[in-house]
Amino acid sequence: MIALLTGCEKSSQQGASSDANNVSRSYGAETNSKSNLPDNTGVNVRDRNDVSLTPDDQGGSEPDRRTTAAIRQSLTANDQLSTAAKNIKIITIDGKVTLRGPVNTEAEKSAIEIAVKQAGVVTVDNQLEVKSTNP
Repeated sequence: MIALLTGCEKSSQQGASSDANNVSRSYGAETNSKSNLPDNTGVNVRDRNDVSLTPDDQGGSEPDRRTTAAIRQSLTANDQLSTAAKNIKIITIDGKVTLRGPVNTEAEKSAIEIAVKQAGVVTVDNQLEVKSTNP
């Protein structure tokens, strides 16, 4: 349950703080229920370890930034790709590109691989995962 406080006046700062804490606790309890967790929660937990590359690991050199930008622009311009495919993680470090994230079909995975090759990338670590169609 989410409480909404409107039109209430507080006579003391302590009272306002107490009500705000109650609202936070109510909201936090609701959002932490298993039914409200996003379907990529397991993947996010996996990404918190130091082994998996994340966008924070993106190389800082100008060529690395250009490569990542070129791939991203190619993906976003492709009207045949789903939103999931357009939002994959693209991490370029010293010219090596790592692709991570879910795509809907093998065709999307192939289209992304083509976009990477068109950007002139030679070394690719393709970790893209085709979403399962089984519930």
